[in-house]
Formats: sequence, structure tokens, C-alpha cells
Amino acid sequence: MENGNAEKKILVTGASGGIGRAIAVAAGRAGYYVICHYNRGKEKAEAALAEIKEAGGNGELIQFNISDRADCKEKLDAMTEAHGALWGIVSNAGITRDNTFAGLTGEDWDSVIHTNLDSFYNVLNPLVMPLCRKKRGRIITVASVSGVMGNRGQTNYSASKAGVIGATKALAVELASRSITVNCIAPGVIETEMIKDAPIDIIMETVPMKRAGKPEEVAALAVFLLSDAAGYITRQVISVNGGII
Repeated sequence: MENGNAEKKILVTGASGGIGRAIAVAAGRAGYYVICHYNRGKEKAEAALAEIKEAGGNGELIQFNISDRADCKEKLDAMTEAHGALWGIVSNAGITRDNTFAGLTGEDWDSVIHTNLDSFYNVLNPLVMPLCRKKRGRIITVASVSGVMGNRGQTNYSASKAGVIGATKALAVELASRSITVNCIAPGVIETEMIKDAPIDIIMETVPMKRAGKPEEVAALAVFLLSDAAGYITRQVISVNGGII
């Protein structure tokens, strides 16, 4: 484990899920103090934190609902009071409710937009000013190949992730002069619970590398973007998708 990052604290939302857990664990191994967020998956978040500590890292858990603005503000304000400004924020948590557009219910649309897109504001807004006062930091959002090119049966998900991409680019412009980088990772087909019911054989026909990616491959990019070495990289959308586009 690296020790140069021990004083740098980062928040990873959705640390109980596949990609989020991989990012949290990789960041912990890189020496960051990792605040692992969950909403309902406490046991999985605890497992991620345990893995971090087994590797010699450190961190803690935090619980809030990313689609609930008041809950986010209350918990994140308390976190900032306890820890001060963070070094990095990885806005990763999200959901899917897939169906053809004609088959989407209003609840399918609203739940995905409120969770995936509204969380950009709900999570980042309470944390941006402390970063600005410190004039340093890293913000990473996790979108999807679906937000870049659109996927059949994912109109709601594609809309939410395309919105995240646009918001990420705009925020990057606002924060660049304060030495805060803002970048987006757009994963393709990754081996997580999210694809367990997907038609993998059909999907693989669109992937030049003919395999799904591993969460750890996404995490490796996130850890680099958190690093000092990535200080001149901002406003970028970086795909991890096996060559789809």
C-alpha cells in the first residue's frame, strides 16, 4: 500500500456495488482514506471497508439516499464538519430500470433520472465549496457507454447518463482555475450484478475485445484520475469499454 496519500480523504458513492466497491478498494490500497457510501447495502459496504483495512488502508462508512437532497445535505455537511474538505469525490452510485420506451412507466423514468442525474447535484453541491476554498481536489463521475451512444431499452438510463456527462463537462470549466479536476468515466459492459440478466452473447457481438470488462479495470483508471499525476487532465470523458466506440 502507498502511504503518500494517507492525509487525502475521498468519498466513493455506491461503494457497496461492483464498480464502486472496486474503486473504493483500489483507492484504499493506493493509500487514500476512503469514505464508503451505501444506501441499503450496508453489509456489502462493510465488506469493502474490511478489504481496504486488510490491505493496510483506512476509511469509514456513510449512509444516505443519493436521490434525497435533504438527506444528502445533512449527511455530507456533517461529514465535512468532521473531516474538512475532501481530496476526491467519486460519484458512482446509480440504478437501471430497462424497458422499451413505450413500455417505460412514469416511475421507471423518474426513479432513474432522480437517482442517476439528480444525484450529481445532491452529492456534489454540498461538497464543492469546501474544495474551492482549498483550491485543490478531484471529482470523478461514473456515466456509461449508454450515455455516450445510447442503448436500446435504456432511454431513461441513457438520458440520465448523458446528463451526467454534460454536467461533468460544465462543472470542469467552472472549477479548473481552482486546480480541481472534473472527469467522467464511461464504462461499457462490466462484470457486475447490473448485467446478470443481460443477453451477453448478443452484447459481445458489439465489443471488439469479445469480453466483459472487470470492475478492477475501471477502478485502475479512477485511481489514476485521483492522483497528483492527473492534475492536468480535466473535462474528459474516458471510456472503458473494450473498443465499442
